[in-house]
Amino acid sequence: MTAIRLLLVDDDPLVRAGLSFMLGGAEDIEIVGEAADGGEVDALVDRTRPDVVLMDIRMPTVDGLTATESLRRREDAPQVVVLTTFHADEQVLRALRAGAAGFVLKDTPPAEIVAAVRRVAAGDPVLSPTVTRQLMAHAAGTGGPTRHTRARARVAALGDREREVAVAVGRGLANAEIAAELYMSVATVKAHVSRILAKLGLNNRVQIALLAHDAGLLEETDTP
Repeated sequence: MTAIRLLLVDDDPLVRAGLSFMLGGAEDIEIVGEAADGGEVDALVDRTRPDVVLMDIRMPTVDGLTATESLRRREDAPQVVVLTTFHADEQVLRALRAGAAGFVLKDTPPAEIVAAVRRVAAGDPVLSPTVTRQLMAHAAGTGGPTRHTRARARVAALGDREREVAVAVGRGLANAEIAAELYMSVATVKAHVSRILAKLGLNNRVQIALLAHDAGLLEETDTP
């Protein structure tokens, strides 16, 4: 079994030490580096080639949001999981829009942080349906008509079935739930999700959910 290569980024040395102790004890996770500021991340990624970066948002010089945006522009971008003390705020939303695969709270139980790293390394987002709904609610009213118009133009590229899947992803449903609701196989759902990502130039399901919200697709499904 190949170990998941993990890079830790947090300006607090005690937090880094705790995360290193917690995550380094997992047989399938290897801590390949640590950084105290977002400005160190690109060079460390070049040197250590992590699969996953656990990224603090608030750091004094270069914050985690800026570092995440920089990382996700790379062709060989690692997955990013944001570390935060807030369930939903504008910085978390911006990190997710930039391509972060999810976020975990700093007071999350150790076993759940380990599980989150494993999920992201396997290509799954770290957002429960409950958290997705919280984020959608927090995003309401942000961005204004310009974001809505741009989002509508982008989703116009989707076929009817892809649009239905995008709405279901936006509601926080898992593949199996989407398959049951739309009467298709899980493999077909996965294929639709892959095509949506490719057509819209998105990184992950989290971004599909945010775009569906921005375009007003979730509101349309709620209309009698």
